[in-house]
Amino acid sequence: MALRRSGNDSSRRDFLKVSGAALLASNVLDRIASAAMPRLAPGAFARGDDTLKIALIGCGGRGTGAARQALMTAGNVKLVALADAFQDRLDNSLKSLNAELADRIDVTPDRCFVGFDAYQQAIDLCDVAILTTPPGFRPIHFEYAIQKNKHVFMEKPVAVDAPGVRRVLAAAELSKQKNLKVGVGLQRHHEPGYVETVKRLQDGAIGDATLFRVYWCDTGVWCNPRQPGQSEMTYQMRNWYYFVWICGDHVVEQHIHNLDVANWVMNATPVRARGQGGRQVRTGIDYGEIYDHHMVEFTYPNGTKMMSLCHHWPGAWSDVSEHLHGTKGYADIAGKTIAVRGSPEWKFTRPRGSEPIDPYQIEHDVLFDAIRNDKPHNEAVYGATSTMTAIMARMATYSGRDIKWDEALNSTLALVPTKYAWDGQPPSLPDKDLRYKIPMPGSAQAL
Repeated sequence: MALRRSGNDSSRRDFLKVSGAALLASNVLDRIASAAMPRLAPGAFARGDDTLKIALIGCGGRGTGAARQALMTAGNVKLVALADAFQDRLDNSLKSLNAELADRIDVTPDRCFVGFDAYQQAIDLCDVAILTTPPGFRPIHFEYAIQKNKHVFMEKPVAVDAPGVRRVLAAAELSKQKNLKVGVGLQRHHEPGYVETVKRLQDGAIGDATLFRVYWCDTGVWCNPRQPGQSEMTYQMRNWYYFVWICGDHVVEQHIHNLDVANWVMNATPVRARGQGGRQVRTGIDYGEIYDHHMVEFTYPNGTKMMSLCHHWPGAWSDVSEHLHGTKGYADIAGKTIAVRGSPEWKFTRPRGSEPIDPYQIEHDVLFDAIRNDKPHNEAVYGATSTMTAIMARMATYSGRDIKWDEALNSTLALVPTKYAWDGQPPSLPDKDLRYKIPMPGSAQAL
């Protein structure tokens, strides 16, 4: 069977008795185009040592890291434009990149753009767009980049609601027609230990799957308290992790990695989800409107269950991992270990003398190699379906209902604001005590 490794496979074995499963990858090709500088035509690819021009949209820590990794790929690569909602984030990112990779930076002040529409100006100047803003903006940024014939690397998740996922899927289909390359920041697909472990499981190493257990449990992330004089939009943009319209909740923003691994192994998406969650520890006004824990039971098309747990609880146990129980044994997927009853344990080990491998770098190496050599590479579809899996989890915990895949994917609930502007109003507003309405299970509005 062909393992879905980088979104390039076109056929797979009927594994673990999955029937009617939603496929999680697509075959896609490439092109390069841009504006204001010499360009290749849509559908073409970079030959030899052609310079690939990069624009970074979203200049936070992850965006700066992604730009650094793109600039460290083989061949001539230049960062030519940056865009962010905030000037200070853009300035800090450019300073950091210049300190490390000055010979690959060609950014002038007139190619630094700030504001909600800054992404358009930066994308217009590049061959490859790096989309690393908070995920609420991902669908409109990805759609614009594909319309403008740009190759794309976009961070996960790729949306925060079902309308956004559908928008990404539509743009993904257009990217196929335009022969564009698309990478998605689900880097486990490029980590050799994960790749080999998943391949063995798909080849039947522990028999039929019976139960997944997946976790993203830790102490939580940064918090940016409200500052005097901030508008509501500015506050939520600065503190984006705690607002569903821009983050999706941590079950979407972080736990997607673990849910994606299970989908990868199963070569399917779940058909239903039920669960519960809430705010038990992180209840202060600085934590916006998201839950601090989610517990979800998923069911795959063949009946296999996945138990999913994520929490942000300081002082509690922490675990970020994926596990699979089968009819013949057990796999610690994150630990790259497989135990079959009656047989010696298998554990992935790097070849002796080999250097540690950074999957964050590999995902960019693969993308840029595909652009330069016209290799099939598009990760947009499984990025979207794994995002939708996480959104379905949130729908289940927020509503307290049994949620089916088709219901979730076809939901018309759009979380994004009607107006992207500093004087615009975010979808959620605080009360007089600066507290936000928290989703309550049993309420239809929670969907």
